[in-house]
Amino acid sequence: MTTQLDSEDQNDQAIITFPSPHRLQDISIPKLKPDTIKEIPFAQQQFQIRLANSQGIREAASLLIKKMYAWRGYDTDAKDPNKITLVTDYKDTVVGTLTLGLDSPPQGLTADELYHPEVELLRSQGRKICDITRLAIDLDLKSKRVMPALFHVAYIYARNIHHCTDTLIEVNPRHVVFYERMMGFKRFGPERICPRVNAPAVLMRLTGSYMSEQIQKYGGLGPDTKNTKSIYPYFFSSTDELGITQRLLRDGFGPT
Repeated sequence: MTTQLDSEDQNDQAIITFPSPHRLQDISIPKLKPDTIKEIPFAQQQFQIRLANSQGIREAASLLIKKMYAWRGYDTDAKDPNKITLVTDYKDTVVGTLTLGLDSPPQGLTADELYHPEVELLRSQGRKICDITRLAIDLDLKSKRVMPALFHVAYIYARNIHHCTDTLIEVNPRHVVFYERMMGFKRFGPERICPRVNAPAVLMRLTGSYMSEQIQKYGGLGPDTKNTKSIYPYFFSSTDELGITQRLLRDGFGPT
């Protein structure tokens, strides 16, 4: 499995370009009917991850979030100044997005709204935390690389650049098993009704040290990996991770 780092220095250029090795469907959110899925030949599956730092890209990401979540009541228009939004595009169409929140007083994290005691516990232990919100993957494309790639670039921002120790995410209870088995998240808060989305949520936690171990062990190995059922083989290799980190630091995305 190979990837190609983009050589452009402009912030709106791709952070990384990568192929999808198989026409597989991401299993993190409910499946669509088979006849609604677009088949994309292997040779044409070229994806790019970039920052949502232009109005057009941000609007495209918002449209994808609306498509995937608005029917369930998700508040897709919320804004927060301490966020890094990443998008994956395929043929100039946004097919995946997530937002990484960095803990910064006095705003804190989105997770503080529903799980402030749990977040404060980590702060009291000297942990440096971040959270993942506004995750959406377009199921019209059958690729198992989009979600791992987004999470890996978010991990690079969080751990390699901002030195975060823990990642939090609020998920629907029916997705808890997926995040436990596929990424190693652990439950960190009880089920509660989230007023932002008017739906039940469970707080989950993943340590950066665990992610680092899994990436070192499985990153870049692809779908033929026999001894794990996680999605870490679909993460980038350690060599690619180093290249992405150096690219971002070179382009001024380190802590200020």
